[in-house]
Amino acid sequence: MTNILDLLQQPIPLADWVDAATNWITVTFSGLFNLLQNLGNAMMNGFSGILGAIPPLLFIAFITLGMFIISKRNWGISIFTLLGLLFVYNQGLWDHLINTLTLVMMASLISIIIGIPLGILMSKSKLASSIITPVLDFMQTMPSFVYLIPAVAFFGIGMVPGVFASVIFALPPTVRFTNLGIRQVPTDLVEASEAFGSTGWQKLFKLELPTAKDTIFAGINQTTMLALSMVVTASMIGAPGLGEGVLTALQRANIGSGFVYGVSLVFLAIIVDRFTQYLNRPRVARTKEESRKSRKRTVFGLIAAMLVGIIGSSYYLYQESNTQKVILSSTQWDADMATSTIAKILLEEKGYEVEITQLDPAILFSSVASGESDGTLVPWLPITHGALYEEYGDQMVNLGPNTVGAKCGLAVPTYMEDVNSIEDLDQQADQVITGIEPGAGITKLTQETLDSYPNLTNWEQKTSSTGAMTTQLEQAIANKEEIVITGWTPHWMFQRFDIKFLEDSKETMGGAEEVTTFARKGLDKDMPEVYQFLDNFQWPLEDLEKMMLDMESGVPVEQAAQEWIDNNRDLTDTWFE
Repeated sequence: MTNILDLLQQPIPLADWVDAATNWITVTFSGLFNLLQNLGNAMMNGFSGILGAIPPLLFIAFITLGMFIISKRNWGISIFTLLGLLFVYNQGLWDHLINTLTLVMMASLISIIIGIPLGILMSKSKLASSIITPVLDFMQTMPSFVYLIPAVAFFGIGMVPGVFASVIFALPPTVRFTNLGIRQVPTDLVEASEAFGSTGWQKLFKLELPTAKDTIFAGINQTTMLALSMVVTASMIGAPGLGEGVLTALQRANIGSGFVYGVSLVFLAIIVDRFTQYLNRPRVARTKEESRKSRKRTVFGLIAAMLVGIIGSSYYLYQESNTQKVILSSTQWDADMATSTIAKILLEEKGYEVEITQLDPAILFSSVASGESDGTLVPWLPITHGALYEEYGDQMVNLGPNTVGAKCGLAVPTYMEDVNSIEDLDQQADQVITGIEPGAGITKLTQETLDSYPNLTNWEQKTSSTGAMTTQLEQAIANKEEIVITGWTPHWMFQRFDIKFLEDSKETMGGAEEVTTFARKGLDKDMPEVYQFLDNFQWPLEDLEKMMLDMESGVPVEQAAQEWIDNNRDLTDTWFE
């Protein structure tokens, strides 16, 4: 009995098995994944490029007119479409809208192409239904964030892994509703069809699918909405669009900006939802000639769409082959965006096309190590991101520090006069340390601190996000309440709030740190000027903190970066020498 209990208490190494399987799939099918990634990027960038080339006001007029026609002259939804899209354009978010629309359309299209045949198979085979149903249950109940892990492993960062994760999350409704719709076809109609000698294909395409059309379209509508709901999650792995703005606003506790991006997503969601619903409106009976003309228009439309996709993809590949593009990985933190934006502006002045991809720290390291990103200027060493450096450091080129004097620690408001060191913590703040993202390096250091100091035995760290932490700090200071946070410099909170670091005698939160620059292997040969620039990039901590304070006060990061560059041309010129 004891042996059985001991055996039951031995953890099944499921995580190791999944890691091994993922690594095997990644290595074995790397060529296929690279091909799909390149084709996917070409198609989606070509498509978004074509949409983006249309003047926004003309595009808005076209969509409004289309909504008016497809809704059978419904003035309410047509005016809503017009005003909603004009709002997005007015807020300067049109490019984000186009990227989001591209992601949603591609994810929905792939889900429909896969989902309807699977639903048909489930309706025709009990064996297939018994196998596919638990898979769908798994796909629908698994937290959507989990899908980001294999997406990055297989396809790197950007739009393609975002679509991959969205398809997994959004596929089940189309499959389930197709299966349900076909199974609900009246038995007497099926028997009558068989009595008249219909083949299986004739019964499917002339009876079952037309009869189940309403149910299938309901599934397609739900799939589209789920794909749209994934845009914020997908932005964590570099998928561009409105979700990226929502995530950035969350990290910075920028309520106003987050609301604007959120409202823009609401407008898009309602427009897409109504559009897909109106596509399923009842059809008026047609003559054979009218049906023939309708089929002809449909075929011509599909051919035109394919031609547009081919032309757009070809144009994108041509542009890529004639443009030197630099991808810099960053996080959403103000300090990282400040540094990365300065690098972006200076490289663009030299004629490069530069893209800043905002990622979680772990994915950031992985992207540079795999060559998905050309470089990054944001990792903290030797402590904060030390574990990630140990894992990926030998796959990247360490170009040394670009900012020195950084520091991590626990911090409290200065009015907590009796607390000056970590040893002074006892019952304050309900024995809670307010932290940031679970994956951040400082979160791991804080947990090690809780384990190292005897007086913190009953304390806990509550993780959330950087924005949520600074919001709680602001509220606590306004009410003169006790609070202990995970703090670091450079950060604007030390400029805005009267707070202090606690002495750390055990140095579990680390000592002085350096913000370090990394480049992918081979960058020195592919783009030597960019490599040299990243190698030379170094600027004062005081300037970074001042720029961050300007950003927190409402100055756009691009404007703050350009002002700093204009005032420090003598320094920035040396970075290219």
